[in-house]
Amino acid sequence: MEKEQLITRLNWFYSLERNQVDLYTSQSSSFNKHYTGLVFERISYIEQQHVDNLAHTIKELGANPSLIGDVLSPIIGSLAGKLISLSGLEEVLKINIMIEQKAMKDYKELINTLKQKEHASSELIKLLEYNFIDENLHTEWFKSKLSQLQNTESSLEH
Repeated sequence: MEKEQLITRLNWFYSLERNQVDLYTSQSSSFNKHYTGLVFERISYIEQQHVDNLAHTIKELGANPSLIGDVLSPIIGSLAGKLISLSGLEEVLKINIMIEQKAMKDYKELINTLKQKEHASSELIKLLEYNFIDENLHTEWFKSKLSQLQNTESSLEH
């Protein structure tokens, strides 16, 4: 993979992660009286670590993080978080699952591409794998919470 291609791919993740920081921060505010709000706050913190690590990696490669990621992603994430939260927790969790699954798919593709390259940085691969693991853990928590909510509703109907 060419250096410029790699920077472009890393900037995609940078923008996505910036978006997720503000999405989850907004959701945390919307559900701040619930345990779920704390979970969203914590996930936002983890996503910010991804942003910081990706920015550092992009700079090490001699480039700057995307302006789109710095300017538009936070706005989009915040607005999306507020709007999605209006639909209720179940819908929020369903949408979050879709977002995390997209991130995991893209991380997996880049990881596999880099692993096939002879001179791929093992540090970069490990960073991307850690991010993938975090996204997977977030997805599983969202799925578990969604299942819990749906089971509670189901038991109330009978």
